[in-house]
Amino acid sequence: MTEPPQPPNQPPTPSGYGHLPGPPQQAYGYPQQGENPYAQQPAHPSQPGHVPQPPTVPAYPAHGLQPPPPGAPGTPPKKKLPLIAAASVAGVLVLGGVGYVAFGTGDKDPAQPVAQESGDAKPSASPSVDMGDGSGPGGNQQTDLNAGRKQGEDKALWLKTARIDGPGAGVATHGQWVVGDTVAKTVGKTIKGYAVADGKEKWTITFPADICGVTRKTTDDGKTVVLYENGPSETADCNQMRMVDLKAGKEGWSKEVSKESAFDMFLDPSLAMTGDTVTVNRLTRATAFRISTGEKLFGSPAEGCVPGAYAAGSGKLIGVATCYDKDSTVEVQDADPVTGKKTWTYRLPKGWKVARVYGVDPIVLHLTNATTKESSVVVLGPDGKQRTTLSGEGSFSTECGVSRDDSLQGCATAVVDAGTLYLPTRTAPGKANEIVAFDLNTGKAKWRVPAGEGRTLEPLKAANGQLIAYRKAEPDQGGEVVSIPADGSTPTALLRHPSGPSAPIESSFYSPDVDYADGRFFISTTRLLAQDKDEKLLMVFGK
Repeated sequence: MTEPPQPPNQPPTPSGYGHLPGPPQQAYGYPQQGENPYAQQPAHPSQPGHVPQPPTVPAYPAHGLQPPPPGAPGTPPKKKLPLIAAASVAGVLVLGGVGYVAFGTGDKDPAQPVAQESGDAKPSASPSVDMGDGSGPGGNQQTDLNAGRKQGEDKALWLKTARIDGPGAGVATHGQWVVGDTVAKTVGKTIKGYAVADGKEKWTITFPADICGVTRKTTDDGKTVVLYENGPSETADCNQMRMVDLKAGKEGWSKEVSKESAFDMFLDPSLAMTGDTVTVNRLTRATAFRISTGEKLFGSPAEGCVPGAYAAGSGKLIGVATCYDKDSTVEVQDADPVTGKKTWTYRLPKGWKVARVYGVDPIVLHLTNATTKESSVVVLGPDGKQRTTLSGEGSFSTECGVSRDDSLQGCATAVVDAGTLYLPTRTAPGKANEIVAFDLNTGKAKWRVPAGEGRTLEPLKAANGQLIAYRKAEPDQGGEVVSIPADGSTPTALLRHPSGPSAPIESSFYSPDVDYADGRFFISTTRLLAQDKDEKLLMVFGK
């Protein structure tokens, strides 16, 4: 197989890239509607309009998360479909020895229909929202979530539901933050804060229009930045930003993000935060602001290799830039969080993009090639030089949920600590997956931990040399939060969720946001049907 040409000043590419089949055809799936009102799934989405592509802008941005092509039914699929290269493969591919992990085609199992969406709904009028009064274990729901709780099982603390009469495409509920004794959740144009102990509402912040961009990160003192639209129309831009103090439940500064060029499009923008810096990433440009004051720090350069997105964390910014040469090659750059100045660059070979940034300290990149359908995971050193590539046996999941944040760092399917990348293998109906730990120094797998018969494990966070993971619920079996030791030995259960009435509710959350903090597990939906019926929104488990 012909190898891609080498970028300047880079180490030789290992021979034998694994060849992966092309992506499947896009198709809508229709999940079954059960009687449980909390288990409803989104309805058929609306069709997006065509976004014109200016001739001077590359067809696909450097980060590989492109807008839908003309006539495509919906935004780029995010679950069991390709990111650019494929997200999963029916058979096992072995690339051991060549330094590249396999990510094959996204074959959809007919038993697992997938509902795609066309982005956040833009209702012509504000939806009517009834969030319940928060009284009792679950606010406005009446089911005893812990009925018949078995020995050794922990508790469902509360369930918050919502009754919304909104647009046919539903209402987005992206955004979940746990800050001290408060958990905050977005619904349409509002953020509400609830007491983590009992679910009672503490505060509400209402925005002028729908919230359209969030980051799950907060500052050390509980502040975050949110994007919202500049009006109620279907053509509104997602270019308004506001700082929110989640601890106090108060709004801070607000400002509009100005265009930096004639072709600067606010198409599905995203946010990245580190320290006192937040970047607003979009199709071809990115702008950085000071979180504490809203002051603009820097924007993308007018020429050369222009960052359209930054990944952030641990006091670092990593830019993903498109170089305006004949091949629209991609360059990864470091950036000073205050000035934006770079000290090193890492140029990718022709045709390669950055699909995900799994970590910024150390730097772990998931790279894809749309033409050859190849994929690899590369580790860079602090000087931007390629340190190693990962090799392993298996079909690894890089999928985002249909409704999840699809930014550079938006997928929760990978966790990185100082020396290890934790990746889940793909899931299949009735079959267990596993989490594989890769040594970032050698690129080799250190251990593999299976989920157990018919179950699915998803990494949550790494702390103190241990991995915290979520064993997902089944309709007849509650989920679990487990701690996996650094050597990959037997996991220890931190929480065992009850398997009574709460199990079918927990297992049916739509493309959920999940978190584990201070001994409690939080799970919330990322889209509501908004058909004037009670729907589950946020559920919390604990001791």
